Amino acid sequence: MGIMTKHFINLDDLSIDDLNQIFDKAIELKKQHKSGKLNKDLENKTLAMIFDKSSTRTRVSFEAGMTQLGGHALFLSDKDIQIGRGEPISDSATVISSMVDAVMMRISSHEDINVFANNSSVPVINALSDESHPCQLLADMMTYQEINGSIQGATVAWIGDGNNMCQTYMQAAKVFGFTLNIASPEGYHPSTEFINKYSNNINICDSKEQACDGADLVVTDVWASMGQEDEQNKRKLAFKNFQVDNKLMSIAKEDASFMHCLPAHRGEEVSARVIDGDQSLVWIEAENRLHAQKALLLFLLG
Repeated sequence: MGIMTKHFINLDDLSIDDLNQIFDKAIELKKQHKSGKLNKDLENKTLAMIFDKSSTRTRVSFEAGMTQLGGHALFLSDKDIQIGRGEPISDSATVISSMVDAVMMRISSHEDINVFANNSSVPVINALSDESHPCQLLADMMTYQEINGSIQGATVAWIGDGNNMCQTYMQAAKVFGFTLNIASPEGYHPSTEFINKYSNNINICDSKEQACDGADLVVTDVWASMGQEDEQNKRKLAFKNFQVDNKLMSIAKEDASFMHCLPAHRGEEVSARVIDGDQSLVWIEAENRLHAQKALLLFLLG
C-alpha cells in the first residue's frame, strides 16, 4: 500500500519542477477565483482534516478550498475520533483512507504523520507538525514569486525561534536555491540535525543585524508557539532583542519584503509599523494559503 501514493509531508518531498508547477497552477486558480469562474475538478472528493491543535488559516483555507473545487472537507478533531483515544495510528489510517480521497493532518507529532502516511492508501498532507510546516512555505514561496519573481539566488533572513517554520525555510533554501541567514537567541536554534543537513544553504548568524544585511526577504514568527504558553515569560526575556522593526528592515535591501505566517503579536516579534507597513506581504501570504493548497490538492489527486 502507498507505493504509488504521493504525499506532502516535507517540502523537499517534491522536486523543484513539481513545486513550480503547483505555483503556476495556484496563480492561475487565484485569477480564476477572483474572476468568479467555477472549478469543479474535485467534485465528489472528500478531504479528511485531522487536528490536535486549534487552527484558523489551516482549517479555513483547506475547507474553503475543497468547497471551491466542488469537493467536501471533513473536520475531525482528536476529540471527535478514536485517534485521540488510543486507536493505533496505523489502524486509523487504513480505515479513514479507505473512505476519503485525501487526508490533511495538523498534529504535533511528525512521526505520527509518517506512520499514518505509510498506512494510507490516499495522499497525506502535513498541515503542520512540530518539525515542519510545508503548506505555509508553499504559500510563502508562491507569494514571493507573485510579487518579486524568482527567489533563486536571493537572501532570506529568519529572525527568532528556530522552530518548525524556520526548519521548513531551511528545506526551502535548498530546494529553491536561496541563502537563509538565521538569527536566534542562544538555546533557540533549529535542531542540529537540520543545521547539518542544510548547512550548504544556511548561515547561523551572531546577530539579527548580521542576518538582515542585504536581505531580500525578512521572516519571523511568534516567540512562543502553541503549546509553549508555560514558557511565555522565559521566552519573552530571551527574545526581547529579536523584534523586527523599521530599524532592522532598513539594514535589509531597500525593497525587501516582510513575511509572517500569523498569528502575530504586534510589539513582540514584529512592530506594528512593519507588519502593517508597505513592505509587509502578510495578508497576501495568508490568502495564498488557499490558492497554494488548492493547487497542491489538484496535484496530489491529479
